[in-house]
Amino acid sequence: MTQQTAGVNQQPAGSNNKTPVKKRLEENTEFLKKALGIGESFDVLMRELNIGGVKVALLFVDGLTNDQYWTFILEHLAELEREGVTINTFRKFFYRHVPYSEVSQVEYLEDIVDKVLSGPQALLIDGEDKAIIIDARIYPVRQPEEPDLERVVRGSRDGFTETLVYNTALIRRRIRDPRLRMELLQAGRRSKTDIVICFLQDVANPDLVDSIKEKIKHIDIDGLPMAEKAVEELITPGSYWNPFPRVRYTERPDVAAIHLLEGHVLVLVDTSPSVAIVPATYFHHLQHAEEYRQSPSVGVWLRTVRFVGVAVSIFLLPLWFLAALHPELLPPALKFIGPKKVGAIPLIVQFIIAEFSVDMVRMATIHTPTGLSVSISLIAALLIGNIAVSVGLFAPEVILYTSIAMIGVFLTPSYELSLANRLVRLFLMAAVAVAGLPGFIIATLATLAFLAATRSFGVPYLWPLIPFNWTALKKVLVRYPVPVENIRPSILKTRDKYRQAVPEPARKR
Repeated sequence: MTQQTAGVNQQPAGSNNKTPVKKRLEENTEFLKKALGIGESFDVLMRELNIGGVKVALLFVDGLTNDQYWTFILEHLAELEREGVTINTFRKFFYRHVPYSEVSQVEYLEDIVDKVLSGPQALLIDGEDKAIIIDARIYPVRQPEEPDLERVVRGSRDGFTETLVYNTALIRRRIRDPRLRMELLQAGRRSKTDIVICFLQDVANPDLVDSIKEKIKHIDIDGLPMAEKAVEELITPGSYWNPFPRVRYTERPDVAAIHLLEGHVLVLVDTSPSVAIVPATYFHHLQHAEEYRQSPSVGVWLRTVRFVGVAVSIFLLPLWFLAALHPELLPPALKFIGPKKVGAIPLIVQFIIAEFSVDMVRMATIHTPTGLSVSISLIAALLIGNIAVSVGLFAPEVILYTSIAMIGVFLTPSYELSLANRLVRLFLMAAVAVAGLPGFIIATLATLAFLAATRSFGVPYLWPLIPFNWTALKKVLVRYPVPVENIRPSILKTRDKYRQAVPEPARKR
């Protein structure tokens, strides 16, 4: 379904080595025909008209132009008489005869090319050294829908879409503060992808905002077809092989809004329904909107279950594997732990096969039509589970504990963190297979040290655990009532640390 979207005007950042708009219309159209491939590309069009005795040229991209508005503009221009446009032609066109709210002026032909390929339309007038940009663009979009990865029982059902201005509008609807800033940048020499930096001017750390903007401005690549993920890798250099996500992705406008109020910065990329929240710690990826849609006591329980589930997804299989290899480590009350029948395949190989099988089923389900996805799951459960145990290839406990660990993986709010935690689990199991208990301890400490050394835009990844901050850690472990949440995270170094009205003596303290 196609819906009309408002454009975002941006004046050219610079004009070095650019070609100025000439007063002779023929020179301009000759340059633009060559630059835009008019006559070669079927969807880039130019119409040369005579309006009130003045020659003009209209440039636009078919499919990115709102035909209804564009037709209305053309009908209005066609009714103009000569005396209405001959004197101060450009001013009359710009201020009087283009009946549209979003218009701007450009002075360079390269800027006209960029604007037209982004969707707006260009109007060039013979005898004038400037062009008029009319932002009557349209994009194919879908309606805001609840994100599949962040569903809630109660709460809003709208989510970000692939259209940038729809996403900014969803945020504006929730935060109507005049100090909310949305700065438009572009990156990609060929794609010229629109990127918006969103922050609260009187709250966010200005050094953080400037750092993000500078990194985006220095992106030098031909295109960003993978949108927000490509931007993340380009603005967090030197850590490409770190599996832990340093930004948090969300498709929920309410989640994005609450992080803005805390002092975070949002990075919105056109064509992506995900918004990047910067910076983000490990514990940011363990929060879920459902905890704040229920009473605080229920929210505490949900968060506890979630934390336990994530810990189970990481440590259950390595610890059971350790107990199976070294039963002497177990106290008498836990001697029942361990496989009664090991199976025809070594345990470590069974676990690896089980991990691969789960991922194969997951990817097959994603790539399978919805009507067949349930069948795929049933077939996998029967073939990989029951038959493998029946013929003696797998120990039944391997299937059991792998299934429990997978539940912990799927309840992790952040999909990116769940994948990283799976790699940690495999690393711990490999260490147990090689060195037993010492291997498990060393691998756990190594993972903890790696996380402690990781930083997200200058913020320690394990804060408030490392460095330790008990006040902040309590708010991570316990879902506090909203009236108590009156101080923003100190690690963000916000301009205003209070979220609620605080008496002046308390502010000074």
